[in-house]
Amino acid sequence: MPLAQGEHAPDFTLPGSGGKTLALAEQAGHKIVLYFYPKDDTSGCTLEAQAFNASLADFTAADTVVIGVSPDPVKSHDKFAAKYDLAFPLVSDESKAMLEAYGVWVEKSMYGRKYMGVERTTMLLDREGRIVRIWPKVKVPGHAAEVLEAARALS
Repeated sequence: MPLAQGEHAPDFTLPGSGGKTLALAEQAGHKIVLYFYPKDDTSGCTLEAQAFNASLADFTAADTVVIGVSPDPVKSHDKFAAKYDLAFPLVSDESKAMLEAYGVWVEKSMYGRKYMGVERTTMLLDREGRIVRIWPKVKVPGHAAEVLEAARALS
């Protein structure tokens, strides 16, 4: 079941790129962008990661942490991050437990075939870990800029 604005984001601790483990609780006191994407090094996911990366200094200036989440293994994240020089953490949820808790692991359909996958979604959390904005079914062009504006507007 999808999460709703106003709810506290479920805590998680997941393995991340660069051999680091990332826990949501460790980010307390900062605004957080959690962006969920289907697969490393695919066209839409690459463009989305590059857009967030290009605006990273602006997110940092707005005291906002950017975290990418997908079910890909850490090894894939490391390769993806190195290839595109990504400077923010990518976390791996191979078990899909966190993706399910956030309501983004859903049944999808392509060419009449049904399968389970990540629905491209972004969530903005306030400093207390409450969800203040959700962008479901994200269209990549212009998305990072829209999220940045929302993060800047959040005190």
